[in-house]
Amino acid sequence: MNTKNYFIKIFKILSFITLFGFLLYGCNGKLPGADARKFPADPELRVKKNLEEGRGFRLNDAFKSGPKAGVFEFASSNELWRASLDVIDFMPLASVNYSGGIIITDWYSNERSQNESIKITIRFLTNEIRSDALNIKIFTRKCKENLMNCKYIETNKSLVAELKKEILKRATKFQLEDKEKKNKKK
Repeated sequence: MNTKNYFIKIFKILSFITLFGFLLYGCNGKLPGADARKFPADPELRVKKNLEEGRGFRLNDAFKSGPKAGVFEFASSNELWRASLDVIDFMPLASVNYSGGIIITDWYSNERSQNESIKITIRFLTNEIRSDALNIKIFTRKCKENLMNCKYIETNKSLVAELKKEILKRATKFQLEDKEKKNKKK
């Protein structure tokens, strides 16, 4: 092997290692990974801390009985979700995504005003029943004739407040009914 080729290969390898080292070292001057001083040395304590912080799981926990095993949040058990669908059940739905936390209705108009229709979007910000749990928007579409020359405007806040109030009221009712059912089972 030629000496020149040998040094070129060595230079390429060292350049790659140096570049890789800079990438690992990062801009902030810290190597990736955890600070060993912040985590216990005992593996059992580390696992316990990670589980408490929601960073991991144990397979054997999936088979244990008790309050944590088998607890899942489905749409039928979420009072806000059920109440929202119950309140707007007269409207056709365009998109419903429980995992994304959004309900979007299709344009709806009653028989009296064919040239005016509304559309509702409901975003779920939390599963808790409280006033800031929902972000509701109501849009109005006003057309001159046969869906021509339409204007789209966001509806006033009073209608949004009424809708939110009704959803929260029904969600609270569903929550109380669910508690009563659980108490009867005990």
